[in-house]
Amino acid sequence: MPTPSLAALPIRRLTLRDLTVCADLSEDRGWPREEHKWGLLLAAGKGYGIDDPDGGLVAACVVTEYGPYEQPDLGAIGMVLVAARHARQGIGRRLMDHVLSVMGTTPLTLHATPFGRPLYEDLGFKVSGRAEMLRGHFTPGGPGPAVSTRAATAEDLAAILRLDEEVLGTDRTHLITRLPAFADQLRVAEESGRITGYASAWPNMHTHVVGPLIARDTETAQALLASLAAATDRPLRTDIDVRHEELRAWAKERGLASVTFNSVMTYGLAELPGDWSRRFAPLTVAAV
Repeated sequence: MPTPSLAALPIRRLTLRDLTVCADLSEDRGWPREEHKWGLLLAAGKGYGIDDPDGGLVAACVVTEYGPYEQPDLGAIGMVLVAARHARQGIGRRLMDHVLSVMGTTPLTLHATPFGRPLYEDLGFKVSGRAEMLRGHFTPGGPGPAVSTRAATAEDLAAILRLDEEVLGTDRTHLITRLPAFADQLRVAEESGRITGYASAWPNMHTHVVGPLIARDTETAQALLASLAAATDRPLRTDIDVRHEELRAWAKERGLASVTFNSVMTYGLAELPGDWSRRFAPLTVAAV
């Protein structure tokens, strides 16, 4: 039988059973396999993919929805990948068109690389911000931030969820409740018994990714980042909103180097909801 054209191949929902082929697709495009991250996104979000008749996936992406279950108020698109052998044939656009159709009037956001940004702009996404990826071994230096941090406990989860929804402007319960099992560290900043910030460090290949990083102010964000760094010998990676210039400069002084800048893009809304001044870094650029 003749091989069907790419345009005729159906788009289907991906599940955790597709974890290996998703990781294979990442590796095909020169990305890390990131099976740990794929597992979280496929469990908490909705994956979409196109099967290759010759095996594996032609393309894939994940959409993580936030807010009310039946009527989400925000969707984050991530892990948009097309196999190298099928690149530049309109597959990425077809997959994105499908996602836009499925999501209807739900506002959307994504982090775009310089390579992917033109496609998203053609689809109607607008640049609403930027994030700088930093990576390296954190080296303590100078006086530490005078903010108390500690490991989070199960009793902190309700307060973390309240703070997260207040800062993000949407309910991420289904994602944040997975952090204790997903992350190697989950820490909170506290003042007079009140949680003023929280952050996690989760394993991604040979690094620890710091995110989410939610904090009352820069000093609190510094304390959380430093406390996470103190408990690992792996390089850290984080993606900091460029508006947080003081935190970025502080992190660079302590060994984290700039890797790249990605565009934060939105569709159906001018900018992300919530309070950006307390939102320092996303859980992952593939979500929010």
